[in-house]
Amino acid sequence: MAKAIRQTMQKGMLRAEIGNKKSFFSAEDIYKKIKEKDSRLGIATVYRFLKGLRKNNKIHSYVCDRKTIYSFSEQNHCHFLCQKCGKTTHIRIDSIDFLRKNFRGSICHFQINVEGVCEKCVKNLDLD
Repeated sequence: MAKAIRQTMQKGMLRAEIGNKKSFFSAEDIYKKIKEKDSRLGIATVYRFLKGLRKNNKIHSYVCDRKTIYSFSEQNHCHFLCQKCGKTTHIRIDSIDFLRKNFRGSICHFQINVEGVCEKCVKNLDLD
């Protein structure tokens, strides 16, 4: 028999707040918003709720600046990390055809981190 999920007021508030998100969000973002309405909410409750959604494939998770972020949509999350200055830049990658050629299955979303030297640092290297 399937385990019944307790429906609480806090879970309802979490569901409503997360449902309003159109882009990426963090557990801390959700916690701050709901904490204003219900001071009894604990951050652990938010993490458990998000973990459950992720486990049931209701949301997607990514890592950005060493923090977990979430999204309802199958957005891709990609970074360029400069090895010289340490700056992280979000980049857009629309096609992963190169990956599909080597992978037999269905790709839902992806996260890619590309490392190198940014344009500004390359220009500064030329002056040295």
